[in-house]
Amino acid sequence: MDPDHYRDLSAAWIRVRDDEAINVAVVTGAGDRSFTTGADLKSVIGQTPELATVWQTQAEALLNRGLEVWKPVIAAINGYCLGGGMTLMFATDIRIASTNATFALAETKRGIIPANGGTQRVLAQVPFAIGMEMLLVGGTFDAATAERWGLVNRVVPPAELMETAMDYARKIAANGPLAVRAAKELAIRGRDLSLADGLRMEQLIARLLNASEDVREGTTAFAEKRPPKFRGR
Repeated sequence: MDPDHYRDLSAAWIRVRDDEAINVAVVTGAGDRSFTTGADLKSVIGQTPELATVWQTQAEALLNRGLEVWKPVIAAINGYCLGGGMTLMFATDIRIASTNATFALAETKRGIIPANGGTQRVLAQVPFAIGMEMLLVGGTFDAATAERWGLVNRVVPPAELMETAMDYARKIAANGPLAVRAAKELAIRGRDLSLADGLRMEQLIARLLNASEDVREGTTAFAEKRPPKFRGR
């Protein structure tokens, strides 16, 4: 991914965040060779932009670089998931991998670090020793290993990858959109809160949702034994 790709990806994530017609997103690579192999070394790595850009923390924000997107994001991982592909995957919520997927955090082999959240999310998602091996050795591993380590939810044949991801998306989209977003935010923010603070935040959000049209629709639909028609209100 070069600077143009990153700008386009930022715009796409902002649309996912802001477009109320979108309740869940699936991110995948074009074709079947790669989810993404990360930053283009020639155009991105080793460049020295103006120092002031260090403090432009919200410029061209990405999902894995601080942009808050509370709508669920599913990764459909096809082929190579390397470097920035891994850091993007770390920022998604549900991951489906094809059997031919290959993973690596190989940045240290190039004298750099896995930025955009790579060093910050890995130890929250795998055991300490495994995470440190991924960061410091930079070796590759296959989809079966990723599933065993808990990095992906399922491994499926390449021909079933997108349908499996879309099946997850349809199931999520059928749920109350406000409740889904609230559940995601509470779970993620709760990792940085004390249990008492997390429980209090959960209580307050539950109280807000109880006044929503979606809650009334959900309870009415349950009583009438029909699928609910949520409106996100």
